[in-house]
Amino acid sequence: MPGAGNTRARYRRILRFAGWNLAVTWWFELLLPRIGLSALAERTRSKRMRRFAQRFHVLAVDLGGLMIKVGQFMSSRLDVLPPEITAELAGLQDEVPPVPFPAIRALAEAELGVPLERAFASVDEVPIAAASLGQAHRAVLGPVDAEETGLTTVVLKVQRPGIDEIVEVDLAALRKVAGWLSHVRLVSDRVNTHALVEEFAQTSLEEIDYLHEAASSERFAAEFAADDRVGVPSVVWERTTRRVLTLEDVTAIKITDVAALAAAGIDPAEVAPVFAAVMFDQLFTNGFFHADPHPGNIFVTPVGPASATGGPDVGAGGPAARPWRLTFIDFGMMGEVPAGTRSGLRKLLIAAASRDGKGLVDGVRDVGVLLPSADTGELERAMTHLFARFGGMGFAELREVDPKEFREFAEQFGDVVRSLPFQLPENFLLIIRAMSLTSGVCSALDAEFNLWDSIEPYATKLIRDERGNVVQDLAKQAVEIAGVAIGLPKRLDSLVTRFEDGSVAVVNPTLERRVVRLERTARRVISAVLFAALLVAGAVLRTDDVVFGTVLMAASVVPLLHALFAARAGR
Repeated sequence: MPGAGNTRARYRRILRFAGWNLAVTWWFELLLPRIGLSALAERTRSKRMRRFAQRFHVLAVDLGGLMIKVGQFMSSRLDVLPPEITAELAGLQDEVPPVPFPAIRALAEAELGVPLERAFASVDEVPIAAASLGQAHRAVLGPVDAEETGLTTVVLKVQRPGIDEIVEVDLAALRKVAGWLSHVRLVSDRVNTHALVEEFAQTSLEEIDYLHEAASSERFAAEFAADDRVGVPSVVWERTTRRVLTLEDVTAIKITDVAALAAAGIDPAEVAPVFAAVMFDQLFTNGFFHADPHPGNIFVTPVGPASATGGPDVGAGGPAARPWRLTFIDFGMMGEVPAGTRSGLRKLLIAAASRDGKGLVDGVRDVGVLLPSADTGELERAMTHLFARFGGMGFAELREVDPKEFREFAEQFGDVVRSLPFQLPENFLLIIRAMSLTSGVCSALDAEFNLWDSIEPYATKLIRDERGNVVQDLAKQAVEIAGVAIGLPKRLDSLVTRFEDGSVAVVNPTLERRVVRLERTARRVISAVLFAALLVAGAVLRTDDVVFGTVLMAASVVPLLHALFAARAGR
């Protein structure tokens, strides 16, 4: 457990590293361009980025804790960070040194309240995985627990001793750095650094609470209970506490182990679109997603032929029998997409699939990345131009494009993008991480993988869902209108009767004629609304169901004729 002196030294070391690199960045990226030396900054940029990544790599491995998590996040940001950084930090997780087993034993026994020999039939002292916040050992349940759970071999996950204090120090240092960055206008205009760190803090604190992870695991399992594409390990609650987690051992083929997949008769190119579709379901439909889907957290588990009752195999040719499934583990880092953000993400996906520049910008605005006050005309033109030239290309094809084309595009529209008030909304950090890791895993499975091949069919499914929602709304409105149409004449007749029998003490010889005209007008309005509802619903449905859509459109003629002839009869 770290002492007070070690705690202060750790805090100061993180701040010294951050302060020095911020100063270097300010000097080369802000000051030199202002005095006409931008060429010098550009010429040294690649070397500086590589040196920064190498120094951070050393810092993260030496300190561990959340510094490993920060490095993992940077290594996954292939979209915004240069390859000099992402490549250097790519293997950071695999370099975490394990904790000696006696320390693990002491913590586990203190948490479980019994010696390990009584809690388990056996525990392997050599860890199967060592991570920044904890490590995992294979174990065998005792006879009583095995009978109650139906499990034999399990994985015992134990926190690193003293990790609570380490996380607290690291978060304090990150909050300090966020305060520095909040005074840099270039950063503060784009990102609420304090909110970003607090989101990271919440995720990190949840990740070291194994009771929270166990609950998230069961919730995730419930989300995919009827989906034969996905497997989740069972939780052994009797041997689980806040610092110790016991799970079913589901170790299988690591998702990016192409050689092992081929040896098992599984085509990696068939795994990629299924994995992408499962992640899309989490982000765009369920709203509860695995935010750390790196290759170490996903196995491909060979099974018997899949049943036809599983979830939709979007992106892989529809439902199909597969002799394997995707097994997710490590549910410490989970994210939730609020309904409003999920709607914006769905718009983004649909716009991207249909190469709709304006729709893409609208989706970005709905998600909250773009402030409502932004003038997006130029950005819409830029996106339209981007889709026209590069839309539909896979990563392999993009690598073959002349870099000069990318530079010309950046020069043409770079100023437009930089001038817009972009911001990183809260709760978005994990979404970006999940999408980045998904893209990376799919590319590792299949070098020719084209993300569009998965986006387009999934977007088509979303469009059908959206149409279904529209039709449901129209049908609900039509039923409500029909109910009013049925009940209104009776209510009007009742009103007339009350006038006739004198229960309403009003004497007006023209009232009855006006009530009749009101009733006739109401019926015409109702018929017109029913006509519009049936016509629109039929037109929307006709693209997917010609017969039913045509029937609805034909049925709309009946209320239309009523509206027309009732109008003539009333004259």
